[in-house]
Amino acid sequence: MTKTAAKAHFLSALRELVECYQAFERYSSAHIQTLELTAPQFDVIATLGNTKGMTFRELGERTLITKGTLTGVVDRLEAKGLVCRESCPRDGRSTIVSLTGAGEKIFDRAFPAHIGHLREAFGLVCDKELSVLEQGLNTLKKALSAATATQKEKH
Repeated sequence: MTKTAAKAHFLSALRELVECYQAFERYSSAHIQTLELTAPQFDVIATLGNTKGMTFRELGERTLITKGTLTGVVDRLEAKGLVCRESCPRDGRSTIVSLTGAGEKIFDRAFPAHIGHLREAFGLVCDKELSVLEQGLNTLKKALSAATATQKEKH
C-alpha cells in the first residue's frame, strides 16, 4: 500500500469511528433522556451503582466526564438528592461521592433499562462481528496509548 493510500485508509477509518460514536451518542442519549437524566448524570449514577462510593479522582477516571464538568454534574445530582458527599476517612483532602437511597433506586431502575435499550441495537450485529470490532478497537486503543507515551517522552 502506498503512503497516500494508507493515509486515505486512515482518514476513512477515523471518519467511521467518529460517525459511529456520534450515532451511539444519539441512540444512547435519546433513551437516557426518557429516564429524566442527562448523559453525564447517567454516567455518574451507573459508575457509582453497586459501589460504596468513590473519590472524585476515581469517578473522573471511570467516567467519560472531564474534571471541571464532573463537579457540576455531582452538584446537580446532589441537589436532586441522588448522591451525597462525605470526607474520605483515609484522606481528609478527598471527598467520597456515593449514591443515596434515592440514587440507588434510580440506578436499579435505569441501568438495566438502558442496558436493554443498548442490547436492542447491538443485537443487530452478530457475535463474530462484535468480537472483531472489540479486537480492532482494543488494537487502536493500544496504538493511541503507545503514541501518547512516546509523545510525552519527547516533551
